[in-house]
Amino acid sequence: MKPLPIDDVLPELLAALRTNSSVVLKAPTGAGKTTRVPPAIFAAGMAGEGNVVMLEPRRIAARATARRIAFEQGTPLGREVGYRVRFDEQVSSATRIMVVTDGILLRKLQSDPFLEGLSVVIFDEFHERNLNCDLALGMVRRVQQTVRPDLKIVVMSATFDCQPIAKFLGDCPIIESQGRLFPVDIRYLKFRDRQPIQELAVAGIEQMLELTSGDVLVFLPGVPEIHRTSRELESLARRHDLIVMPLFGDLPAEEQDRVLSPCSQRKVVLAPNVAETSITIDGITRVVDTGLAKVMRFDPDAGLDHLDLSPIS
Repeated sequence: MKPLPIDDVLPELLAALRTNSSVVLKAPTGAGKTTRVPPAIFAAGMAGEGNVVMLEPRRIAARATARRIAFEQGTPLGREVGYRVRFDEQVSSATRIMVVTDGILLRKLQSDPFLEGLSVVIFDEFHERNLNCDLALGMVRRVQQTVRPDLKIVVMSATFDCQPIAKFLGDCPIIESQGRLFPVDIRYLKFRDRQPIQELAVAGIEQMLELTSGDVLVFLPGVPEIHRTSRELESLARRHDLIVMPLFGDLPAEEQDRVLSPCSQRKVVLAPNVAETSITIDGITRVVDTGLAKVMRFDPDAGLDHLDLSPIS
């Protein structure tokens, strides 16, 4: 395995976890925390006879993370390393490191309030907080405080204020890792007022194709915009011999795997912000960001959550 920045702080993290029930790890994107921390904890013997469970906020990230950890550990997916998400799982009786979504962990807490068989619970990408994730952390902390003082909790994030979480976890230690910086050339595309998102995205893609021979990742607000952009790209794709690949949570697992795998043909990946964290798409050298996302907001008048199309950059 190639060295990653997180490797430098793994001894400090393991030492802190041996003497404390909880640890907060702050490490920037690309440091390697998602794929290196769970196997390091397991290899150090901290799971004992139990399992290490890591929570990922999205199904795509959970599947991709488990696949990557299994690859780095040299084991088939579903044996020592597996995942469990809604409607899909690859686990076995030999699985000791499992990547799950917040919904799966909450259902586990309902059916097994003592979390028997679990020794370490890791919350990854905690800065992407949502109600389920906060609820899961609160419930796991309550289990730790009442009936499972042996249970270990690790909260990991790239960008958030660690102090409140560390205080919530009993003033636990905070470990910080350095990341890696790469030169980035940022260009801004001129656009007309009320120009359709798909037209803006295609203009950006066409510009990127002239600058590089690598693959292009395009961030779009949601699935409808992805489909519209895909249709708008048909002519450009034929001219440049491109393969256009959507990537979103409800996509069948085999199609998600195809997007994340190396491809001999030049590809353009259309995705919402699910592709910003926890997953790596080999071959990407250019990114087109529309600067828009569908953000979940609570409407106090209606008493319901709803998605707002909002500028995010």
